Amino acid sequence: MINPRKILRRAVPDAVTHWGGRLPDLLRRLYAARGVTSEDQLSYTLKHLASPMDLRGIEHAVELMAQAIASQQRVMILGDFDADGATSTAVAMLGLSMLGLQNIDFRVPSRFSDGYGLTPGIIDRLQAEGNIPDLLITVDNGIAAVDGVRAARALGIRVVVTDHHLPGETLPDADAIVNPNQRGCDFLSKNAAGVGVMFYVLTALRRHLRESGQMTEAQQPNLGVLLDLVALGTVADVVPLDHNNRIFVEQGLRRIRRGEARPGILALLEVAGRDHQVISAADLGFVVGPRLNAAGRLDDMGVGIACLLADSPDEARRLAVELDSLNRERRSIETGMKAQAQDLLASLALDLEGLPWGLALFDPDWHQGVIGILAARLREQTHRPVIAFAPGEGGTELKGSARSIPGLHIRDVLASVDAHHPGLLKKYGGHAMAAGMTIAPDDLDLFCQAFDLAVRAAVTAEDLEAAITTDGELAAHELCLETASLLRRAGPWGQHFPEPLFDGEFDVLRQRIVGENHLKLVLRPRNGGEILDGIAFNTGASVPDFTRTGARVVYKPDANTFRGKTSLQLLIDYLEPA
Repeated sequence: MINPRKILRRAVPDAVTHWGGRLPDLLRRLYAARGVTSEDQLSYTLKHLASPMDLRGIEHAVELMAQAIASQQRVMILGDFDADGATSTAVAMLGLSMLGLQNIDFRVPSRFSDGYGLTPGIIDRLQAEGNIPDLLITVDNGIAAVDGVRAARALGIRVVVTDHHLPGETLPDADAIVNPNQRGCDFLSKNAAGVGVMFYVLTALRRHLRESGQMTEAQQPNLGVLLDLVALGTVADVVPLDHNNRIFVEQGLRRIRRGEARPGILALLEVAGRDHQVISAADLGFVVGPRLNAAGRLDDMGVGIACLLADSPDEARRLAVELDSLNRERRSIETGMKAQAQDLLASLALDLEGLPWGLALFDPDWHQGVIGILAARLREQTHRPVIAFAPGEGGTELKGSARSIPGLHIRDVLASVDAHHPGLLKKYGGHAMAAGMTIAPDDLDLFCQAFDLAVRAAVTAEDLEAAITTDGELAAHELCLETASLLRRAGPWGQHFPEPLFDGEFDVLRQRIVGENHLKLVLRPRNGGEILDGIAFNTGASVPDFTRTGARVVYKPDANTFRGKTSLQLLIDYLEPA
């Protein structure tokens, strides 16, 4: 709502009319517009999951783990400092313990002193501590850890890499690599999060233990109890919700709603004021995920992992309160950084059209743990790929976090920069929509220019036009509380399977600012229907007088309960004069 946007509508294929079954017409339209061609793709039972045995390298990986269990070797999990890394670590710790491993520990790199993933420095520190494992398993990282894996194997440590990030030209010389995105891997779901990959490894390991006679069928544990963690990591890492990932998320949500989740997840929902019995995937992404991520952004992700591993509800709640406090601190830091970024943009004395196509910004006071969120906020405002830089440890390097726009693969852009300017990027890696990098402070100006040129070579001016895509207009009879309930049950919605958005024209009967910067409206649909409420969050106090013009509104139907009465309310994503 900061900048005017084009409002586009999703096309609905004709095939929607050929479906059987009893789906309401509205859901048929919504699912078809998201690429669903049969009701089989809406079945979220575990039997529809892709086979783990299609993952390249998984057989050797589970053989190494089975050997570790048989001889009770020392195993260490090397995690990551985001929500996917935290849930991956928790799933590995809990799952391997359930499968019989007793001597297991974890280590998470420090975002500030270690950087990302398995590094030689971490191996040196383990050696100095006398804490050398027999087997080291990376989760949600490792595919780029060429030097770290080399250092580990030089000490006789066997290494299994489990990851989902895009590999570079050179793979680490690990004993086994399990990554659906490595070359030659035929696994069906290339969109699996790190936690999903680790869950698959555990299911394959259970099968191996059973078939090799190390475990009877009666002894094998129910790994489904870990699906709440798999769902959380999958949603929080914003990976595309293909059918496979939707199964993970839906199965995890069902466990949480029944109160069968880890005490840490239930405690994080409690401190956020959410009822676990009615949560959706959005609650995992916008409520639980940020509180878990706050530990890795500001302090030590070990706190977050301890919360997920806690068996005692009291201990889980104590840690959840600590994470909630860190998240409040993170929001405060983010607010200040965003204000600084706005001043920096203003100092460029350029309107939106005059900004670089690839926007890279730096401030010496920015916090390294929050630059990813800042880049996302600026991307939303400018509709450009954005990189925010902060000083690294000791001031000898700059750490950058990038967020991209639809249609622009940000890691490929960085690869182009690297190809044209060898050595400019000390390290980089990531996904299509998000990436991280390290550069020297003296190279910032050159990088900004190179990044802008690489973006200009990859997109058109039209790609930079802010747009919002909706599912069209709801008929008068569909603007009701039943529709809001239907859509909430119809998920899970998420990345590449977006929650339904609708648009329409309304008369605005009343409007007022509440809570300093939220816009509350009373609306009457121009296509007929009852008067209803709407709210647009974080608009600021200066908004047009829509009572004069009416408004074209982009919204989600939502059930709002106030003083014991539940009614329809529109959650407004965008509005403009009609």
